[in-house]
Amino acid sequence: MKSEVALTLENAGWPVLLVNSSGAILRANPAAVQTFGPTLEGEMPLSAIWTSENGYMAEQFLLKWDSKPSPPGPLKFCVDGGAVRSFVTGIYPILEDQDKLFLLQLLPNPGPEEPQESPTPKDATAESLAQKQKLDCALQLARTVSLDFNNALTSILGHTSLLLTQADAKNPMRHSLLEVEKAAGRAAEIASDLGSFSRQEKDARAQTARNLNSTLQRAVQIFENSEGKRITWTLQLERKPFAAKSDEAKMQQAFTKILENSVEAIKDKGQITVQSRNVELEHGTQDCEVRLAPGTYVCVEISDTGSGIEKDVLPRVFEPFYTTKGGKHRGLGLALVYGIVTNHGGGVAISSQSGNGASVRVYLPAEKRVVGDQSDSGDLKGNQTVLMVDDEDLMLTMGQTVLSAFGYEVLTANSGQKAIDILTNGKKKIDLVVTDLVMPGMSGRELIDHVRKTSPQMRILSMSGYVQPANHTDDLTYIQKPFTSQELLAKVKLVLTA
Repeated sequence: MKSEVALTLENAGWPVLLVNSSGAILRANPAAVQTFGPTLEGEMPLSAIWTSENGYMAEQFLLKWDSKPSPPGPLKFCVDGGAVRSFVTGIYPILEDQDKLFLLQLLPNPGPEEPQESPTPKDATAESLAQKQKLDCALQLARTVSLDFNNALTSILGHTSLLLTQADAKNPMRHSLLEVEKAAGRAAEIASDLGSFSRQEKDARAQTARNLNSTLQRAVQIFENSEGKRITWTLQLERKPFAAKSDEAKMQQAFTKILENSVEAIKDKGQITVQSRNVELEHGTQDCEVRLAPGTYVCVEISDTGSGIEKDVLPRVFEPFYTTKGGKHRGLGLALVYGIVTNHGGGVAISSQSGNGASVRVYLPAEKRVVGDQSDSGDLKGNQTVLMVDDEDLMLTMGQTVLSAFGYEVLTANSGQKAIDILTNGKKKIDLVVTDLVMPGMSGRELIDHVRKTSPQMRILSMSGYVQPANHTDDLTYIQKPFTSQELLAKVKLVLTA
C-alpha cells in the first residue's frame, strides 16, 4: 500500500496529500508543495491551509469520511502567497498497519470561482509574502523550542518524580522536590502552548483512562507539607475508583486550584476533606447548576471549613476575571477549573454558605472498570528488557535511570539505525521498544514501520512532545512528553502486560 501511495504522490499533476486522523500532513507530492509552499514538507497540520469557509474544522471533516470515500466536492484552501482557491477535493480513507490515513486529491475547480477582491498591488504582494516567511520562521522556531523544552522538562520531571517515590514522607527535601515538580509542571504548560502555536491549532494532550486517586494525592501533597500545622487533612478515597479518561497534568492543575482556594479560605485553623467516589446514574440528575446525564462518573469532592462564599457571589465564581480577593488575584482560578473539567466532558458544582465553608464537586465521565493506582510503586516493577530510542541523551539517561530503578534491563540507542542494529544483532531479546517519533535521519515512524515488518509481535511505545501517531486515540501505545517517572513506568507496565 505504501508504494502505491508513494507512486500516486509523486506522479500526480495536481496536489495530493497524505494526512493522518489527527490532521497532520505526513506526505505531499511536488504539485502540492508548489501550490501551498515549501513549508508543507515539514509535517504541518492540514488546518494551516484549511479555511473556515469549508464549514467544518479540518479534523472534523476527515472524521466524516473515516469509513468510506467522500464524493468529490469543492473545498477552499489557502495557497502559497495567502490567496484562497477552490479545489474539487476527494478524500479516500486508507488503513495502513492499523493506522487510519487519508489520501486527499485536490483537482482545480472547473466551475466559476466566487468573486475575488481586486488584484493586490505588486508591492503589497511582496510585503504579504515577507510577512508569511516571517511567520513560517517563527512557527519553526516555536516548534524547535517546544521540542527541546519538552525533552528537558521530561528529564526534570522523570528524575524528580523518581526521587519523590523513594523519599520518606518526613524527608526534609521532599517539600523542595515537590516545588521543583510543581514548577516543571507549569513550565510544561508553556511548552504545550508553544507547541500549539507552532501547529497553528488548539491541540489537547492525550487523555488516558486512569485512577484519579494518584493525581488527587499528588495535588494534596503540594499543600500538605506547608499547611500541615494549621490545617487538618482528611482523605477518603474510593478503594476501586472507575477509570476516568483524563490528562493528568491538566486535572492536577484543576485540583490544585480548588485546594488553593480552600487553603486561602481557612484564615486560622481548619479542616480540608478530600473524597473520591464512584457514581452510577440510571437517570439524569442535577447538582446545583450542573446537569448530569445518565451514566458512570467519578466524583471528586473537596470540602473545607473556611469562610465560605456569599450567596450573591456564588453564581459568579466561574466568571473569568471575577474575584473578591483583591488586586493581586486575576480571578482565573475557578474559571480555569471549569474550562479543564468541561473540556473533559465533566461538570463542576459548588455549594456553600457564608461562614460555613464550601464544597466543590468535580464529576468526570468514567468507564465501569478499575485501573491500578499509579502511586503504588510496587506495582510498577518489571524484569523485561526495554530498548529506549531518542536522539536526546538526557532522555536516554532519564529513561535508563527510572526503568532500571524498577527492575528493568534498559538498552539505549540515539538513532533509529542504531536501534535496528541492536534489534538485529540477536545478542539480547528485546521485550519492548520505546521510541521518540521525531528524530533526525530515521524518524520514529520509520523505525516503527521497520520493526512491525521484521518483528510483528514486538511491543512498541511511541512518545513525542509535538506530534501524535495516526492512531493517537489508542492510549496504550503512546505517551506524550513531558511525563513523570510514574507515568512512564505505568505506561511501560501497561504495554507489557496488555
